[in-house]
Amino acid sequence: MNNSTKIRSVHARQVMDCNFRPVLEADVVLENGVVGRGAAPTGNSVGIHEAAVLRDNDPARFCGLSVFQAIDNVDRVLGPAVAGMDVTDQEAVDRRMIELDGTPDKSRLGGNAVYSVSIACAQAAARAGNVSLYQSIAGGAPACLPLPVANSILGGRYGDRTVCFQEFSFCPYKAESMEEAMEIIFHVHREIGAIFTREQGGVPAQKGNGHGWKPPTEDPEAIMQMMDEAVRNCGFSDKVAFVLDMASSEMYNKETKTYYMNGRELTADGQIAYIKRLTEKYDFLFIEDVLDQDDWEGHRRARREICRTTLIGDDLIVSDRELLRRACEEQAAEGFIFKPNQVGTITEAIETRRFAGEHGMMTIPSQRGGGTIWDVVIDLAVGLGAEACKSCAPRGGESVYAMNCLYRAADEYPDVPFADLSRWIRF
Repeated sequence: MNNSTKIRSVHARQVMDCNFRPVLEADVVLENGVVGRGAAPTGNSVGIHEAAVLRDNDPARFCGLSVFQAIDNVDRVLGPAVAGMDVTDQEAVDRRMIELDGTPDKSRLGGNAVYSVSIACAQAAARAGNVSLYQSIAGGAPACLPLPVANSILGGRYGDRTVCFQEFSFCPYKAESMEEAMEIIFHVHREIGAIFTREQGGVPAQKGNGHGWKPPTEDPEAIMQMMDEAVRNCGFSDKVAFVLDMASSEMYNKETKTYYMNGRELTADGQIAYIKRLTEKYDFLFIEDVLDQDDWEGHRRARREICRTTLIGDDLIVSDRELLRRACEEQAAEGFIFKPNQVGTITEAIETRRFAGEHGMMTIPSQRGGGTIWDVVIDLAVGLGAEACKSCAPRGGESVYAMNCLYRAADEYPDVPFADLSRWIRF
């Protein structure tokens, strides 16, 4: 048997994500016959600074969402360029693809094309070494296990209402084991549904923009009251903290420079004041994107004024090391949401994580809403020793896959502790 870990060939195809949208999937075949496979998720909410997703925009095919041009770029450009390279040198392969594209946002060949090949290389390297992806990333046993964050309630725009925050989540931050963390998530998520059913006069709770619950009201404070009630009803008040993804860019009006908030329009100062008051009432582990993705001055002001939680960036940072560096230097955020497809390669995402660790900043890997079931972000969370990781609501296929990845890692390494969140507890 040929034991070479050099890349023999690369092939791409179109498959469907968990929202049944077309995505690109790449296979990297090694000289030793090992195959690594990867597919770039898209996400339901996409920041303007993310790596470009190249779609065909042909309304006659998949409503313009097909990715056949990106597939051609893999088969004709990227594949031949990386053939013969050693798949265990992830950085060299990724740098070669970055150079080939030559654009800041990978718009020439497609961030989805580049990232799918990058994932496939990481998977092939792990399989060639006969280890799991997270073991390959960690170089052996993981240093710690990330705490799971469950995205239980989905906001955003519905036909009959607009819930200004995108995600209402919770984290069993004081769970003593992965099994206890999963049991807390199991019970609290179910109890939230029961409370929503009660609030709707017995009408069953509905699934929202994803697998989470659709809230029965637009009012964020009322939603938080119901989440808090669910946690208390389950007896976990001393073990659970809350998490918000405000995705404020989604509710920002550039013309009026205001944010939609429960039937009102708030200025940036009003938004900051509202969140500050909410954090004084409830215990939040962290909050994402309190303001628009381009309002750096506003984010700096929010950091100064909101002290009872950790403020981190998603659309603000898009897993980009230079944007994280700016956030660090300007004190605009204390961490970031780690979504490798936002920046376009495994190498670049790991560099951003490394910068965060060196500068005492929080890293929260997260699945993309409606992404692929086989997303590698949870493996990366374990391998890189992240503080916590977000999955989608705890009932969809991609979320169950992620939760089970954590379960397996905890079972394989029962003596590895959870990440220490003590420095991030501000309540």
